[in-house]
Amino acid sequence: MEERATGSSRKNRGYEDLKRRILTCDLAPGAYLDETEVAATYGMSRPPLREIFRQLAGEGFLAIQENRGAQVTPMTHKTMRNFFMVAPMIYASVAELAAQHATAAQVDRLKSTQARFRAAITARDVAERATLNERFHAILGEMADNEYLMPSLARLLIDHTRIGMTFYNASTPRFAEQQSIAADQHDAMIEAIEACDPKASSDLAIAHWELSREQMQQFVGAPALNGTLVMTG
Repeated sequence: MEERATGSSRKNRGYEDLKRRILTCDLAPGAYLDETEVAATYGMSRPPLREIFRQLAGEGFLAIQENRGAQVTPMTHKTMRNFFMVAPMIYASVAELAAQHATAAQVDRLKSTQARFRAAITARDVAERATLNERFHAILGEMADNEYLMPSLARLLIDHTRIGMTFYNASTPRFAEQQSIAADQHDAMIEAIEACDPKASSDLAIAHWELSREQMQQFVGAPALNGTLVMTG
């Protein structure tokens, strides 16, 4: 029983760590994962690792390529064009529904995540800030409680976080100002959700998106010859 629990814990740790490494671009978009190497890293055999790969593929983190194995989901010119097209609609819809369906327990988790988000900004921890921002918006998705929106939001947040890792620079005054505004907008969204105000929540989500959209677009360059997005800056 203990051995089975240890194996399950090792599998869970591997799953969570691979997610974090993909979100923070420690594993680059488009990179192929060597099964033997990854299995050794997490101290597990190939069968449970393949289960992790299949789960991550189902969630949009990986693509399983026949005869080539698992590949970190690429970011292409096409996917980025689609990202910028649908992001404001999804974020606004999620925020609107969150204000209608959030539970007290979910609001508490959102506030806790927000406190950690602010701490990461203060510490200038770019990776922690990015992953906590992803978590904040994922909790909004849980609040929205819509089985059609949640998969789209989850996929959107993967690329939003990865794009963010390419241009966030905590040392510049402009970035510091934007992060302060973003944190304030998070607080305002929490207040709108607690007040059960769908319109205010939705409007804040759009303003929150617009805050980062222009800068994000500046750092998305032309597609490379192989179709993988070139990040500049």
